[in-house]
This record gives sequence, structure tokens and C-alpha cells, in this order.
Amino acid sequence: MSDFVQVSDEALNQAADHLGDLLQEQGWVMATAESCTGGWVAKVLTDRPGSSDYVTAGLVTYSNAAKQAVLGVSAQTLAEHGAVSEPVVRQMVAGALAATGADVAVAISGIAGPGGGSPDKPVGTVWFAWGSGPEHTETAVRRFQGDRDQVRRQSVLFALESVSRYLAPALMDS
Repeated sequence: MSDFVQVSDEALNQAADHLGDLLQEQGWVMATAESCTGGWVAKVLTDRPGSSDYVTAGLVTYSNAAKQAVLGVSAQTLAEHGAVSEPVVRQMVAGALAATGADVAVAISGIAGPGGGSPDKPVGTVWFAWGSGPEHTETAVRRFQGDRDQVRRQSVLFALESVSRYLAPALMDS
């Protein structure tokens, strides 16, 4: 879970630059599969000149139909768990990897607000997954505070930092 954190453009750019450096050091390319963040992770990653060396695709799959058509998310999984769930973000990562040939992908699906929440999934609930394959995918859920923009900013920062932490051990092993 999470408390409210004010996330600046500078913080997003620093996190994106750090992740870009890690991807370049590893020689990996990345894809994003984004829903509530609307492509913001891909945007901050590609703000840096030369990012085409490590970003292959940014897929915005806002609707359930797009999640199914573009990423291969199962209609049954969506019906059983809802778009904002661990099984869906896992399938989004798998679909992004399959669709793009990326080495690593991150997926984000959440309720940025102001509406759309429920008692079990209030506004600010965001599911994340990141990884390099089904056996190597990590997930997390956060409940961010703030308005729509603040929930989205916190989500982008969390996604960037999570993929960076995921890549850091791989660099130590190489």
C-alpha cells in the first residue's frame, strides 16, 4: 500500500534515465503495456534522445477489448478478476513480450479516478507486473492517494523504479 507522494516531472525523468541506463548496460529492449497511465511510462522513457536503443514499443490498451485484441488477455480472466487485477497484468506482460519481442515489459492497470472505484478496488488501486517471461514476472498492487494526475504520476514512478530494481540483480550477475 502507499501514502500520497508528490511526484515531479524531474523525479519521473530521473527514474526514466536511470532505467534507460540499466537497459543499455544490459543490452535489453523494453516494452510497456499501459492502461490507466495512458502511455506515460513510454513517454518519459522516450523523452531521452537515443531511447530507441532500449525502448521497442509502448502499447496503450485502455479498454478491455484492446487488452484482449492487442495483448491476448483472456476474456475469462477479465470477467473473473476484472481489468485491475494480478492475473490481468501478468497476461499483459506476457502479451507485450510476445507482441514486441522485447526482453522485458511492464504492465499497469488501475483506477485513476475520480470515479470507477468500488469497495474492494477503491480509486487509486493500481496493479503492476514486470518481467522477462512467465517464470520471471513480478507483481505488486498499490493504493495511491491524490487526484487522477497524482495517482497516474505515482504509478509511472513506481513502474519505472520496479523495473530498475528488477534489472539491477541481472547486472550484478553478468
